[in-house]
Amino acid sequence: MHGQQSDLVFFEQLASHAATAVAAGVDVLICPPATLLARAAEQCADTAIRVGAQDCHTQSSGAHTGDVSAEMVRDAGAEFVILGHSERRSDHGETSALVRRKAQAALAAGLIPIICVGETREQREAGEAFDIVGAQLRASLPENAAGSVIAYEPVWAIGTGLTASAPDVAQMHAFIRTQLPDPAATRVIYGGSVKPANAGELMALDDVDGALVGGASLKVEPFASIITAAIHGCAVR
Repeated sequence: MHGQQSDLVFFEQLASHAATAVAAGVDVLICPPATLLARAAEQCADTAIRVGAQDCHTQSSGAHTGDVSAEMVRDAGAEFVILGHSERRSDHGETSALVRRKAQAALAAGLIPIICVGETREQREAGEAFDIVGAQLRASLPENAAGSVIAYEPVWAIGTGLTASAPDVAQMHAFIRTQLPDPAATRVIYGGSVKPANAGELMALDDVDGALVGGASLKVEPFASIITAAIHGCAVR
């Protein structure tokens, strides 16, 4: 929940970094709030920046005041939509079953869903991390989800400054791939206090295909540094 019209200059400032990234085989996607989605898509139309939304409804239309359908998101110019983010799950009580229905709606509208999964600190300390993430994946993934993106975001590492260690991330991402019906066609990205200081190490991991960036994406300089880390990580692998 960041951004007003005056912040759209961000896309102009990031355009050259995105062009460099795409030339190196790295996608750059920004998911602004719904109020800026159409403007952002229009502004990015002639750039290498791709645009997505932060959520969508399960229904294509109807009496759902305040909600935005996948068709509306697509009509506004988005290609992707984030679903099941931990903040949606905690703040709005979203279940994996609901995330699955949203993902089905997104796919039907021609969007690529970015489906988020992750455990709380209490669940990790209790040794339940793999059980929790596996259960979320099974319940959140729709059928025929090839091409979707999975974002592993340990809840305890979001907005806390804490980051999962590289071995922990590698282990969880490898596990997630074993749970996917089509692992080769699914990107698995990491989210959880990603910043310039740790992005390089994370992106170099074999099973990490990118990052879901939070606070560090709000300013051009740190976000550009993370994009550079992604380019180098891609080259290393």
